[in-house]
Order: sequence, then structure tokens, then C-alpha cells
Amino acid sequence: MAVTPARSSSLHDLGLWADRTVLHEAASHGRALQLIRLIESEASVNIVTVDNITPLHEACLRAHPHCARLLLEAGAQVDVRTIHGSTPLCYACSSGSLECVKLLLQYGAQVNPSLTALTASPLHEACIQGNPEIVKLLIASGAQLEAYDVHFGPPLHIACAKARVECVRELLLAGANVNSSKFHETALHLAARLDTPDVMELLVEFGANAHSVDNWGRKPGDYSPPASPSCAYLRFYERNPLSLQQLCRITVRRALGTSATAVIGLLDIARRIQSYLQFCHPASLEFQNGGLI
Repeated sequence: MAVTPARSSSLHDLGLWADRTVLHEAASHGRALQLIRLIESEASVNIVTVDNITPLHEACLRAHPHCARLLLEAGAQVDVRTIHGSTPLCYACSSGSLECVKLLLQYGAQVNPSLTALTASPLHEACIQGNPEIVKLLIASGAQLEAYDVHFGPPLHIACAKARVECVRELLLAGANVNSSKFHETALHLAARLDTPDVMELLVEFGANAHSVDNWGRKPGDYSPPASPSCAYLRFYERNPLSLQQLCRITVRRALGTSATAVIGLLDIARRIQSYLQFCHPASLEFQNGGLI
């Protein structure tokens, strides 16, 4: 099989690929017809580069689901890992290709591959990319909400660090620990440092502790720029506790854990209260006449 000149990867800092084949090139550029001819000529779909990159990795990295399907149908290994530990599913999440993610999961891809010091989980990758649909699909497929990456911490941390509001919401609705920490730094610390009020409001609504301190003894509010909206917001919550109504919602969801979203809809309570527990309503809803309006 012909060998093309080496080039460097634009993602994952993979280094030089000194033995990229025409099969890798066809998968990378989405050349389905060429890929079919190569497969029919009995080219190995599991051929690897020096970094253990397969054509399936390439197809997923470049978001070519048709090529990925051809490779899988021809026997490509769905969970093969690069020397840095990345699987095709990691690459599909990194590229933001929902179609590739769905396809790989259909072929049995592991949603929770073991983490290494050089790679993140598929859920981390999806949060970095900021694709809430992929995040939601991974969670529904059993992705670990508290998978700990040595660089990013849990997925909630990286979603907050990248200001991916919708991804943060999906993680919290699924039951991610809002007060999880990386070296005592919580997601609220990250949101405060980045001055992202929308993320901070969401975290506090789900029970984030505005009084938590990191290794430097600093609260989230200590990192907000002075006189900024986020600083005023956090200072307010440092002085004023959440309402009893909000605390009850947080307590119920914590008691139900990761099954909260599924279980709440089965509870024999008013639909309005179900919506409140599911965060499907304006935050200004109040109790009137002894009941939630």
C-alpha cells in the first residue's frame, strides 16, 4: 500500500504520522468511493500508524460518518486506542459529530474507556466541544458523570471552564455533583474566575456552595472581578441563603440522585411541581395560597 508524506495532527497533539496510508487519507478526507475500492481490494481496515491511529480514528476525527460506517462494516475495531489512549469515540466527541457518536455506540463502543494522563473521556471531549446533544446521548448511554481527568477534573469542571452553559445544564440535570472539586476548587470557582454569570446562576440554582474555599482559602466570590455582575451575584448569595422552596427542590433531587429526571415524572404530584423539580420553569415561580402556581 502506498505511503503518503508525514504531516502533523491538528488535534490532540499527536505528533508526526510517519506511515499514513492511502486508507487513512481516504477516511480523513471522506472519500467513500475510494474507501470502498480499498476495502474490496482487501486493504486492512485496522492498519495503524506509529501512533496507533487507525482509519476509523481518522473518519471520526474529521466527522465522516459514512466512511466510519464503511470501516465498521468491514470489521474495524471500535475501541482501538492510540498511544495516548484515545478511542474513535473520543475523536468523534472531539469533532462534534453526533452521527459518528451514534454510529460508534451502535457498534458497542465503550462510553467509559479507562482514562490516561494523556487523554480525556468521551464525555470530557463533548463538554470541551460544547455539544449538548452529544453530552445528553453519552449520559443516556451510561457515561460516568464524575469521571476524573487529571488535567480537567470531572466533566462539570471543564464544561464550566469552557463556559458551555447547555452542557453544564445537561450534566446537572443528570445528577452531576455540583460541589465536586479538583484540589478543593469547585466548578463555581471556575465560573467566578471566568466571570460567567449565566453559568454561576445555573450552578447556584442547583445548590453550588458560594462559601466553599479552595487550597488558597478563597471563596468563588474572591475570584470575581470587582464591581462585575458576577461579583455582585456571588456576594448576594454569600449573604442570603436560598429560599426554602429552592432548598426543597435541591434536597429532592439529591435524594433521587442520577435517577431524578426519570423518577420525578412518575411522582403522584401536580404537574406544575414536577416542572419545578425538573427546572422547566421560570425561576420566579412562588408559592401562593399554600400551593405552587
